[in-house]
Amino acid sequence: MLGRHYPPVTFLLTGFTWLVLSSILGLAILIGLVRGTPLPSWIRLVHVHAALVGGIAQMILGGFLAFIPPLLMTGQKQRDSHPVLFLAINAGAIGMLVGFWLRQYLVVGAAGFLVIGAFLWIARDAWTQARKSLNSPPLNLWYYAAALLALFGGLACGETMALGFTQQSYGYVRLAHIHLNLLGFVTLAIIGTMHNLLPTVLNTPLFSPKLARTVLILMPLGMAVLIGGFLNSSVPIEMAAGGMLLVGATLYAVNLFRTWMASTHKGNAASDHLLLGTFFLLFTIILGILVAANSLSNPPFMPYGTLHLVAYTHMALVGFVVNTIMGALSHLIPITLAVSRVTSHKKRGLYLEQLTTIMDRWRTVQIGGLSLGTMGLALLASLTWNLPLSSPYIQIATWSCFGLLLGSLTFFCAKLAHVLGTRPTD
Repeated sequence: MLGRHYPPVTFLLTGFTWLVLSSILGLAILIGLVRGTPLPSWIRLVHVHAALVGGIAQMILGGFLAFIPPLLMTGQKQRDSHPVLFLAINAGAIGMLVGFWLRQYLVVGAAGFLVIGAFLWIARDAWTQARKSLNSPPLNLWYYAAALLALFGGLACGETMALGFTQQSYGYVRLAHIHLNLLGFVTLAIIGTMHNLLPTVLNTPLFSPKLARTVLILMPLGMAVLIGGFLNSSVPIEMAAGGMLLVGATLYAVNLFRTWMASTHKGNAASDHLLLGTFFLLFTIILGILVAANSLSNPPFMPYGTLHLVAYTHMALVGFVVNTIMGALSHLIPITLAVSRVTSHKKRGLYLEQLTTIMDRWRTVQIGGLSLGTMGLALLASLTWNLPLSSPYIQIATWSCFGLLLGSLTFFCAKLAHVLGTRPTD
């Protein structure tokens, strides 16, 4: 199907491959941490940037390529293959990993400019399409615009760190870099897409476009206040920002839940993953507020170490982001294959039903493994408040999380491979 062409689905599948490989590396880091034999710090940087740049950012780039032309009704005027973008985002990811491995941060900075260039191109192309389109920019596009602005801010912070311009304020710039990329870019891009994707999966209109517009105001505003709190080292400002984000995320979750309630769709792997990812977004924001409140006392009311940070961040990265990605792929890959492989509308429907059935098999096991593995990280971190790392309970919790998360990813990859290998028959 892909050949020498680089359609949006190529970005989605390549990005997911990056994400799976980085997840395996992350599980190895977790085991080393719990066993008291931590891996070198550069491996953690490789894990994080492989997941975020090669994986999540590449998949969002592919999503922009797929979703923006239909939103602006310019799809037939756009080319299907994007080899330069594909090479730029993957060369940028590889360059960053090599730079971290060699501890050559100038290489990291140079690779970052490739990533910046790829997203500058998509921003310019979207702007050009919007000016030529007879359709007024839909709400989703404003989410994408806010996400791209946050991304460029986050990448600028990353470049200043890589090029050594932030020795005096490294901690603040690092926090801004992380939250602009994760909370600003990734979260806003996902929320903007979900307002269209979940109603499409459920075959029903969005419950309230007005709520979606309110969320568009609250989430970027809360993010801006949060960055201001970091820069001023003000925990009360950070908590106020967390409250704004919580209100925005709650309205977003209510909108999606009411959409699901109004639908007659029986549900499938795609809708289950997407709705569960929404729950983890809310849960992560609540945890973030509690983490900030915990730091108000000196010493903190509850000890907060590396494992607690791992559990907190992976509620967002695995619980929210990976769940959403798996839900999106469960819906998009079968549709993309059906459209590209079958010309007859009647036969296409039968083929699509066959592919969707494959993706829905044993979905309870797949979704349960991912969710329990993610929540298990929180249990593992909480056990360290009362037990040493050598405790058998902590070892059991660690290997249970490892098995659940790896098993769920392996199961999903097997189904994805099965779908890709299933050809239409007469």
